[in-house]
Amino acid sequence: MSEKSTSFSIKNWSQDDQPREKLRDKGKAILSDAELVAILIGSGNRDESAVDLCKRILGSVTNNLNALGKRSINQLMEFKGIGEAKAITIVAALELGRRRRLEDNLQLSKIESSYSVYKIMQPILGELPHEEFWILYLNNSNKVIHKGQLSKGGITGTLVDVRLVLKNALEVGATALIMCHNHPSGTLKPSQADKDITQKLKTAAESLDIKVLDHLILTEEAYFSFADQNLL
Repeated sequence: MSEKSTSFSIKNWSQDDQPREKLRDKGKAILSDAELVAILIGSGNRDESAVDLCKRILGSVTNNLNALGKRSINQLMEFKGIGEAKAITIVAALELGRRRRLEDNLQLSKIESSYSVYKIMQPILGELPHEEFWILYLNNSNKVIHKGQLSKGGITGTLVDVRLVLKNALEVGATALIMCHNHPSGTLKPSQADKDITQKLKTAAESLDIKVLDHLILTEEAYFSFADQNLL
C-alpha cells in the first residue's frame, strides 16, 4: 500500500497531532469538536485526515453540534470516508450527549419559572419535526414527580385527552401540572385550539383541586408561556 493511502490514519500521525493521545495527555477540554469527532471515526479517507474530514462535516452544519445531531446516518454517509459504521458511531455519540444534557436539566427539577420548564423540555421537544404534547406533574413543593407524553401528532397538530391527564395526576399524587407542546413550524403564537385546551384542562383540574400552573409552547430556541403572558 502506498504511503499516501496510509498517511491519513490517526496511528500514523505524529504523537502531538493524535487526538486520542492529546486527550489522554492534555485533557478533553483542549480538543476541538473536530478532533473529538475524529476520535470516533478513527481515520479519514485517501485525501484527508480524520480531523480534516470532521472539520468538513462540521462545516456543513456551520460548526453547530446540535445541527449535526439532526443528521441521519444516510446524510453522514454522503461524506467520502464515512461508512455506515462510522455514521452510526457519530449518531450514537451525539444522542448520548443529548441524553446527558437532558439528565443534567432534570436535576433542576424544582419549577421556579417558565424558563426552568423550558430547560427540562427543550431537549425533548425542541428539535422534533412533529408535534407532541407532554405534561409535567408537580407536588406541593413544585417539584416534578412525573413527566409523560400525552399524545403525538403530525406537523399540523395533536390531540389532548383531558380525562387521561387528570387520571395520571391522581395516580402520581400531583397537586399541580404544566402543559407543554412544541410547534415544529417555529411559530410561538398560540392557536385558538391551544387556548381552548388550556382553559378546558384548567377548568376540569380545578374541580379536583389540581392547579394548572402554565402551558408552554416550545421551539428549538425559544418558548411562549401562557402564565407569563397572563393567559391562564
